[in-house]
Amino acid sequence: MTKLLRWLLLFAFVAVSAFIPLEAVLTSGMAWLVRLTCVAAGIVWAADGVVHLRHWFAHKEAGTALALVRIAIGFSVIWTVGGVIWADLVDVLWVTKNDGGYRHLTGSFWLVQLLGGPSSSVMWGLSWMSLAGGACMMMGLGGRLTVFATLQAFMAVSDVNSHAGGSYDELLSNALWILVLAPSTATLSLDCRIRRGRWHSSLPVAAWPRYLLIYQIVVVYWTTGLQKVSVYWVPGGDFMALYYIMQQPSWHRFDMTWLAWVVPLTQFSTAITWFWEVLSPVWLLALWYRYTSDRPGKIRALFNRFDVRTLFTIVGLVFHILLTVFMDVGPFSMISVCFYLAFWHPDEWAKGWQRVRAFLHERIHSTQR
Repeated sequence: MTKLLRWLLLFAFVAVSAFIPLEAVLTSGMAWLVRLTCVAAGIVWAADGVVHLRHWFAHKEAGTALALVRIAIGFSVIWTVGGVIWADLVDVLWVTKNDGGYRHLTGSFWLVQLLGGPSSSVMWGLSWMSLAGGACMMMGLGGRLTVFATLQAFMAVSDVNSHAGGSYDELLSNALWILVLAPSTATLSLDCRIRRGRWHSSLPVAAWPRYLLIYQIVVVYWTTGLQKVSVYWVPGGDFMALYYIMQQPSWHRFDMTWLAWVVPLTQFSTAITWFWEVLSPVWLLALWYRYTSDRPGKIRALFNRFDVRTLFTIVGLVFHILLTVFMDVGPFSMISVCFYLAFWHPDEWAKGWQRVRAFLHERIHSTQR
């Protein structure tokens, strides 16, 4: 089948699918998600990208990056659920009104329903299960089964009350789902210690879960930027969005009226934030150029010379540090930064660790002298 015929069939499929009433059986959002997924799959087929997908799924690498993400996500679960336990708010936020909560909860998640509803004993049990799962993930004990159990317990508590939580719960759940699909305990784990007698292993694992983690966080930033379309955000406006946001008591950590003295700085920060989020797909391009650095091309050489990947990462880290210091957005920044660990290839992590060891070795010997 020729490429032209493939594209013609794809266009015909898109035209026909637009008239299929998926909304009759799905929500509007899910219907469009199905359509876009089918179109994306059709583009891959029409562009003869199946061969590339096979290579993508078959490619393997050391599991260091996935292990680091696993440890960080496990800690994020502990921090997110532990914060509610520490504040003694489990009975208030996650328990139905009849058992002491502030509002009536139905507990639509399957595990909560199976256990009898969002009662105090059920929700406390699921909370402690989440903490235990997060701890096991950090230690690397139990592999995919532990991650799956942690995911179910976390979704049970985070889903029970739509008034408590945020989009970071979904982001954390997505990270857990990807780790369910990935052999994240192949190295830097108790599983590795038990199986091989040492903490570290160079056993190759599938690389595509790491790619999926990268894609997930880029999609978060990109779609967030695309939704910021008010005159306070976009070029041509006054870039006053961050100034106004930081005057809202529901967001800021302390009084921010002093920002009136540095308004140009907030405008600059607004512009940088908007451009960085909207241009975040460049991050993916930078990674591709880095992994294909042996190929010719002036743009590729320019990207690698200035290390665009690291520049985007530094902007992101500064963004999240300032966000954490000045604004109360829950564990969003912590969870987001966990994904950054996937941007570096396992070989790069190994070289970095060797440099750290060499530096520490030199410092210890210089001190002893």
